[in-house]
Amino acid sequence: MGHVIVTDIERADAATIDALAAHGVATVHEALGRTGLAGVSLRPIQDGTRIGGSAVTVLNWPGDNLMIHAAVEQCRAGDVLVVTTVSPSLDGSFGELFATALQHRGVRGLVTTGGVRDVADLRSMGFPVWSGAVNAQGTVKATPGSVNVPIVVGGTIVRPGDVIVADDDGVLCVPREEAPSALAASDARLEKEAASRVAYRNGELSLVRNGLREVLADLGVSYITQAEYDNGRH
Repeated sequence: MGHVIVTDIERADAATIDALAAHGVATVHEALGRTGLAGVSLRPIQDGTRIGGSAVTVLNWPGDNLMIHAAVEQCRAGDVLVVTTVSPSLDGSFGELFATALQHRGVRGLVTTGGVRDVADLRSMGFPVWSGAVNAQGTVKATPGSVNVPIVVGGTIVRPGDVIVADDDGVLCVPREEAPSALAASDARLEKEAASRVAYRNGELSLVRNGLREVLADLGVSYITQAEYDNGRH
């Protein structure tokens, strides 16, 4: 298939997306069986922001942001723009003008493996960004790519309409069709964590609560005194 712009992507239920966002990246990641993280290279340009939205995906040529211009038209309220390039590039392909246009359409933020610029403006206007770099290097608008096709971000496949959750811990992709089950698992994990929090505040050890003494014993880890250690019993 050649270069395409897909215009009619499916999106997950808005309430489900918002609930996943409220749980945050770490909780949903654990609930999904520790899958879906979009790598460690994506870092927020702001602190204390947590978002969730439907992915509108962009596949750019390195040093070129033509397809971001095309993608703006495909975005609607509640979306997150997710951008990568066909080969690695950290050029600053996104800035304040793009954010202004996306904010007008109700887009919740940007995730890009590339670079962003106008960072002070992006922060002051409250447009959240997770990027591979901050880079003032500009780009051209000359090479075709695609919008709303599956892309790979940090080793994770992101399809148009998948749920993106992003916060200070990074970026997570939840497959669209798994969003309801991911929310149920996240709710259950939150209840479990709440019970553990109460127990730890009351002095209970995680070793005991999680049955980890038995795990240590099964792995051959033994408890000895300092004297026994000093005498070579280990």
